[in-house]
This record gives sequence, structure tokens and C-alpha cells, in this order.
Amino acid sequence: MRILITSILFVITLFTGCSLKEPAKLETLAEISQAKLKKINIKDIEGFYEDNLLLAFDVFKKDCKRSQRYKLFKNICQKAQTFTNASEFFTTNFHAYELHNENGTNKGLITGYYEPLLNGSRIKSEKYKYPIYKVPNDMYTIDLSTLYPELKKYRLRGKIKGNKIIPYDNREVINSRDDLEAICYVDDKIDLFFLQIQGSGKVKLDTGETINVGYANQNGHKYFAIGRALLKEGVLTKTGASLQGIKKYLRENPNRIDEVLNKNKSYIFFTENKKSATGALGTQLVANRNLAVDRRYIPLGMPVFINTKNSVTHKKINNLMIAADVGGAIKGEIRADFFFGNGEDAELYAGGMKAKGVLTILVPKNK
Repeated sequence: MRILITSILFVITLFTGCSLKEPAKLETLAEISQAKLKKINIKDIEGFYEDNLLLAFDVFKKDCKRSQRYKLFKNICQKAQTFTNASEFFTTNFHAYELHNENGTNKGLITGYYEPLLNGSRIKSEKYKYPIYKVPNDMYTIDLSTLYPELKKYRLRGKIKGNKIIPYDNREVINSRDDLEAICYVDDKIDLFFLQIQGSGKVKLDTGETINVGYANQNGHKYFAIGRALLKEGVLTKTGASLQGIKKYLRENPNRIDEVLNKNKSYIFFTENKKSATGALGTQLVANRNLAVDRRYIPLGMPVFINTKNSVTHKKINNLMIAADVGGAIKGEIRADFFFGNGEDAELYAGGMKAKGVLTILVPKNK
């Protein structure tokens, strides 16, 4: 049995983008977060009482529609319905724990994302030729937990070839295929790439209709930051490695677009939604109040107080937010992606956001 388990673990290394399943039961601090946690007085969090806690409370209750399915949040979500005073709710019902890195520091990387708007059509044409794909029929998500309890946290994505399961196609291969089903087609492959990075967005069709598209699945390959590669090449500077800077470089060097984009083997598949941007929690995202996180350290549904600054305006951000999303690049003990909403300002702020920040999770007392 151990030999078989070892061989399966070797397969996992091939599926470098395998994901962690959200645990249904979270009871101890070790189960809640793998990060080092330092308990602090909630009243000592910088900017706590200056924040709009009522708005944060409303978003918490909205996200409870999905997070209450987890044992950690079931009681507190029920209790939230009996409170009207947001400050009293958070200060009396939660313990505050500041996240720390392995080296003992309390600061990590905060980036931003937004909901982009693309132009498209239901019909493929010379203008609209870049597909927003649905989840392929030949891609399988493999849950190993029924056979191997040791691997209950992992899901693999692959395809069947002969009598074997192999890693699913990477970005370059997917882009070369013409047998996958598309929701629609858009007019810009660079914008399509960044739609995948954001995870959801809107498409204004040539009929005048605007549709919402959201994350449905991923091909199982590990995310690779193309901005980092361009920095290493020396074609971009640190200040130019923003979303806007990367787009500008690619548009000025069209002969390199495919080469650069294909460095990121990860590929996102979409579904058409009635709602605007929806996160991994399954609720509609609220600008400046929802975060994408690494679930190993912050469970979805968790209130998180963030202390950072807007990299574009340099204004302080001291906000109580709710973890409601994940992302292929959002990995680490102190790591978060700040949702800025939609529109030109949101794109500007999200594209330029790269700052140090402190994250404090509010853990329900559940008593």
C-alpha cells in the first residue's frame, strides 16, 4: 500500500497545479490556519474603529449564505442575524490573530484584482476569434480521498490517454485546439489572458448585450507570473511590471505575445453567470470588502482585517474584509489579492497594486 501511495504522490508532482479542497470541519487553530498565529486584542488593530464596520458586517452576512456550511461559521452566521451593532458583533464574538511568516515577521505581499470588460461575440469571426472556453468534456477532476485518505486534501486534473491518466493540456496546446466549446469569442488575446488572471469579468457582445463570465475550473498546471519573467529579462523595470506595463510591452512587441503568454501554462475555463464577479466561495464579490486568499492559511468566509496601502494613490488601507476567493498566484502565509471592483479606476488600482501588508484573521469564539 505504501508503494502505491508513493507512486500516487509522484503523480501529484506531475499535476503541479493540483488544488486543495476546502475542509468541511475546522475546529482547532491548527486546522483553521497553517500560519503562525499571534493572538492580539482586536481593539489594538490599527484603524479598526475608523473603518466602516457596518459595511463589513453586511458583507459577512452576505457571504454567510455559503460559509455557514462550514462548521467554523455555522453558529456565528446564525448569531449575526441577531445583531444590529457591527462593532459590538465583531468585538464580542471573535478572537483576533495576526498572521506571521515562518521567519516570524508579520508582513506579506498584497496585490489587487478587478472585473475587466471585454468586447466579444457569440459567433467566431476574423474580428472576434479568441475563445472564452467552457470546461472541456475531456478534462477530469480526480478526487483521491475515497481510495487514499492520506490524499484527501488534493484534487488532480487530467485527461485519459489509452489506459492512463496524464496531466491536462497546457496553455499552448489548448490554444492550438479547435474542438472545445466556447461561451463566446473576444477580439483581444491579451485582454483574454488577463481575464483569466482576474478570474471573472464581463463581455459586451456585438448584439449590445453584456454577459458575466466567471471561473469554472483550471487545467491543473501551476500559475507562472509572466511579469516576473519580463523583469528577469530586463525588458521591464520593477515600476513597469504592472498589468498596464505588461500590456504595453506586449502590444509594442506583437511578435512575442504568444511566446510570453505561453510561459504561463495555467489556463482558466469559464461559465456564464447571471451575477457579476463571483468568488470561489460562491458569492458575488464586493469592491474593497472581499479578498482572494490562500485557503491553507485563511479559510473562505473568514473576516480578515488588512493593513496596507494603495500602491497607486499611496493612501492607507485599513479595512475589515471577508475572504471569498482564491487565485493561482495567491500562495503564502501572508498573501492576499484585494478586489477593487470594476471600471477604469479599479483596473488602474488593481494593475498597480503591490504592497506590503499585515493580515489579522477574526476567528469566531463559537460559544
